[in-house]
Amino acid sequence: MDVIPFVHEGLGNSSYLVGLGADRAILVDPDRSVRRYLQAAEARGWRIASVFETHVHADFVTGACEIMAAAGACVFHAHDSGVRYPHRALHSGERVTLEGAEVEVIASPGHTPEHTSYVLRTAGAPPALFSGGALTAGSAARTDLVSPDLTEILTRAQFHTIRQAFNALPDEALVYPTHGAGSFCTAGPAGERTSTLGRERAANPLLSIDDEEEFVCWFPTTFPAIPAYFAHMRDVNEAGPRLRREIPDPPALAPALFQRAATQDGVIIDVRPVPDYAAGHILGSINISYREAYATWLGWLAPLGTPLLFVLNSVGRAPSPEVLERVIEESLLVGHERFSGWLEGGIEAWRAAGLPLLSMQLIDPQEARRQILDGAAVIDVREPDEYASGHIEGATHLPLGSLAERLDSLPRDRPIVTSCAMGERSTTAASLLERAGFGPLLNLRGGIAAWREAGQPLRV
Repeated sequence: MDVIPFVHEGLGNSSYLVGLGADRAILVDPDRSVRRYLQAAEARGWRIASVFETHVHADFVTGACEIMAAAGACVFHAHDSGVRYPHRALHSGERVTLEGAEVEVIASPGHTPEHTSYVLRTAGAPPALFSGGALTAGSAARTDLVSPDLTEILTRAQFHTIRQAFNALPDEALVYPTHGAGSFCTAGPAGERTSTLGRERAANPLLSIDDEEEFVCWFPTTFPAIPAYFAHMRDVNEAGPRLRREIPDPPALAPALFQRAATQDGVIIDVRPVPDYAAGHILGSINISYREAYATWLGWLAPLGTPLLFVLNSVGRAPSPEVLERVIEESLLVGHERFSGWLEGGIEAWRAAGLPLLSMQLIDPQEARRQILDGAAVIDVREPDEYASGHIEGATHLPLGSLAERLDSLPRDRPIVTSCAMGERSTTAASLLERAGFGPLLNLRGGIAAWREAGQPLRV
């Protein structure tokens, strides 16, 4: 058995390509960026014959339909998944025979009602448990994504799943979860993304709680915030997403055409690094620097269906084709499919056309402290656990994902200092505030990490 993990660090998720026999492979929980799976399989002389989905995903668009179209793969889902595209429905206890291997189907509800785990057995190797979100390294996936009315029911199901569903498997069984550290689907610790059943039985804190009522009361309190786009992903994945070839690429737009598109119903997403955005950007643009977390924040902050216009750094008149394609691919991953265009020639072309640009002040910790002592408001847009680990005295805690809903709580009569961990989310926050008419805005360069390194005081 040759298991190749593909980790999307920004989403905190793993998918797995597994080689079987001489030329066949299976794929577990693929996301929409399927080129890497196909290239890896081709390099090894494998054909992806089957796709196994552990559940209907809420945090990314599935790649199952794309693999089915590209490789002729058969897609397997739980019988009660609600999926409406072609697939083979599986029942708990069923066994699927593949080339040199067997897959056992185990119902493992909790993260979702239909959640299913798969045990892959081959001769001479420990069983491999592809556990999705039913059991992760040091935790399990959250139970509140399907419906608030189902959270208690699913939490009880999760309690029984982690105690009973895998009891027949030995300690040496390898555990390959989909969700892991960094995923908004789980609250697990940072560290290993894979495990063994023996390690989880000995050290997973969820297995240390023997009282069901205690578990039901406690487990939902550990969940992180829910990104806004999660509410739509299940519907997309049940219906089956459009194929990549059916979605038009964004056209190159000269500055005047770009400006016209932006004044209609488009939203400008500026994916350049913080210093470039701060030096000059278009009024109303949202800065989401292209990085590992780009997809999550785009999905969270730009409503699905919104026509997107991109500003990228350009070499000559065009950005790097690889960068543009990656931005599109990551946008597609969270369900965005309407691309109105990208700015031909970048900000330099915009400037040369005589169109207006704004700048943003990046301030060091000493200047930030002086501004705060002089009366500037400070907001911290990190997640609650980050804020609790140390924040600037007097900071208002407004996690980035909920900022747009709480603008009425912010002052319009004094400067606002935005802060986060490293200075990227705070720049996004400042761009949202600028778009809403706030100012002057001062962004803490380097975030709380720079504040701490400068020896400035933090409140815990």
